[in-house]
Amino acid sequence: MDTEAKKGKRKTGERHKKSVLREYLEAAIIAILLALFIRAFVIQAYKIPSGSMEPTLLVGDHILVNKFIYGIKAPFINKTIIPLGKPKRGDIIVFIYPVDRKKDYIKRVIGLPGDQIEIKNKKIFINGKLFDGRFGVYSNGARENSNLGPIVVPDNGLFVMGDNRDHSYDSRYWGCVPSELVKGKAMIIYWSWPHWRRFGHLIR
Repeated sequence: MDTEAKKGKRKTGERHKKSVLREYLEAAIIAILLALFIRAFVIQAYKIPSGSMEPTLLVGDHILVNKFIYGIKAPFINKTIIPLGKPKRGDIIVFIYPVDRKKDYIKRVIGLPGDQIEIKNKKIFINGKLFDGRFGVYSNGARENSNLGPIVVPDNGLFVMGDNRDHSYDSRYWGCVPSELVKGKAMIIYWSWPHWRRFGHLIR
């Protein structure tokens, strides 16, 4: 009896270990699937690699991007299956670079579909009216595109510019961003070093 009891306890213990391992494995799989779902449809982290958006975003800022705000897209094909909204003028967006679709860019929306955009001596005119580009800054190292247009933003496009206007490679050079390439809206700085005061700073 003692031997049989020991065997029974050993089998029970083995089953318990397998049950615990199975629970851990299931929890890990669920966590991975949840993380993939959130990354694909809700929020994704990005690191700012260049100074084209200074002073709003600095090199090395780590940001969270809301991928849900403009709609739910089917993974891999960038097709919106449930539209929820559209980018607004002034939004800072992350998008797939139209010239090289292996890269992501981040810029500010200046022109919306149907807008007429013209730049005269670095001043932006939208539909004939001077644009209050209070976020845009200029320096002495001017790029050549101080004048542009007028051009009309296509129905499915967005005219985007970096806040660091003289050091940004944007729609002035390669055209408008097709709306289907927009990934989401920049939301918050969650990490920035050595600029620690920027932690938790909302992006506007």
